[in-house]
Amino acid sequence: MSMLKHSRRSLLLGGVALASVAALPLGTALAQEVDADEIYGPVKTEPYPVKGIDVGRVNPRFLRTLVDYPTDQPPGTIVIDPAKHFLYLVIDNGQAIRYGVGVGREGFLWSGDAQIGAKREWPDWYPPKEMFARQPEIMSAMSKLQSGMGMHGGPGNPLGARAMYLYRDGKDTLFRIHGTVEPYTIGSSVSSGCIRMMNQDVLDLYSRVDVGTKVIVLGNAQPTNQQVAEERRASTTRQRTRRIARPEPVDAQDAGVPDAGQPVDGGGYQPGDQDY
Repeated sequence: MSMLKHSRRSLLLGGVALASVAALPLGTALAQEVDADEIYGPVKTEPYPVKGIDVGRVNPRFLRTLVDYPTDQPPGTIVIDPAKHFLYLVIDNGQAIRYGVGVGREGFLWSGDAQIGAKREWPDWYPPKEMFARQPEIMSAMSKLQSGMGMHGGPGNPLGARAMYLYRDGKDTLFRIHGTVEPYTIGSSVSSGCIRMMNQDVLDLYSRVDVGTKVIVLGNAQPTNQQVAEERRASTTRQRTRRIARPEPVDAQDAGVPDAGQPVDGGGYQPGDQDY
């Protein structure tokens, strides 16, 4: 089922609604090229500042864009391809919104199916004991929070502006899809297993999906011929991306999942994050 949230606005850019969208079925993909600087400019509507990103420092293929993506997965599914550093949000008409991501470095890779069990705006960060052992210097940035030693959400928090908490079989996996304070690491394998996105992209994705959304993390297998062909088409030196209309969603209540923003009982879930 589609877990895309109700809206007739085109939120790929976070801009205003297109007047013509109201006259079209929500399953219609409406594309309009705009400058990438508009998408990745400063965000001034958040409680904390979100800095603009110098897109000239980002490989163009990791900028948000609309791509052909034939799949058996229903609209609203998130598919993450760690080997290619892409996150796809499946929409209608054999297409997907593709985002560039940073993924787990060697030794912190994982794969399989999960679902979004909770969502948080400007989440607190709770590093695990293992991270304190590996990086004792981070202790100086921590303070005593409700659930232990951690860092309050804010512009310096490594989880960025949003976090989506991945659950499996009703339990928190401790892996997240989240923003970052290091946008120029997108397209690399540097995290502790979590999926990091540029803040402008995680804001966009967060607005499109609900708690209960299916997430598929692919293994690190070699890409298929279709994937190679897609990347070659997408790897042209364009510095522009596209605007689309949101496809017809399924209401969260109809899908039998909790409302967005309400944490799921994940067998010991604690607010905040455990890793990045």
